Amino acid sequence: MLLIAGLGNPGSQYAANRHNIGFMAADEIHRRHSFSPWTKKFQALIADGTIEGEKTILIKPQTFMNLSGQAVGEAMRFYKLALSDLVVIYDELDLTAGKVRVKTGGGSGGHNGIKSIDAHCGKDYRRVRLGIGHPGVKEMVSNHVLGNFAKADSEWVEPLLDAIATNAGLLAKKDDAGFMNRVSLALGGGSKIERETGEKPVAKPVGQSHIRQARQQKPAVNIPKSGPMADMLNKLFGKKE
Repeated sequence: MLLIAGLGNPGSQYAANRHNIGFMAADEIHRRHSFSPWTKKFQALIADGTIEGEKTILIKPQTFMNLSGQAVGEAMRFYKLALSDLVVIYDELDLTAGKVRVKTGGGSGGHNGIKSIDAHCGKDYRRVRLGIGHPGVKEMVSNHVLGNFAKADSEWVEPLLDAIATNAGLLAKKDDAGFMNRVSLALGGGSKIERETGEKPVAKPVGQSHIRQARQQKPAVNIPKSGPMADMLNKLFGKKE
């Protein structure tokens, strides 16, 4: 059995916060893999289902972020799970927005939800870290983390959540490198994962929006050097010196 915990804060006022991207990922996995309806248990919302034939429990702690370990610990003890059966999905301030890294064990990186889980459960579980970017100034961190995603962020947040849900089966199979590779490919960044992990791409890039495709295509236009048409085209495409 696998326990996948998405971290966040309960309440509609926090739903769109960057800090709640773990909840968002759990919700997308829940939707994509037809899990049971959410029910209240272990100071959390839980749902059960299967991913690639693996019995899986999704959990969203409702204790607020800083006490996430209370809910996750209760579920771990109830189902008699080992730390190797736990996957925690959460926001990572020190990763570029849209980047994904999976590791087992390690420090909390200052994340209070992870600190709580470490204290209640131990450290040797898998951590799926979803980059939300750093505001660049320490004084702005709190507002950044607890602020809502901007509308422009949907260009990477939606494909990221979609890719996580699509490739959750690789997490169930404990193929962490394959999971990172597939998610990176879906967001158009496979070459970086290949360099960092040594894993060769195993899938073609998918799911690019028409907006992103359009941005990647440079218009092939022969601009007249003079006259009214040249003036208009120079305004549209920029005059080349």
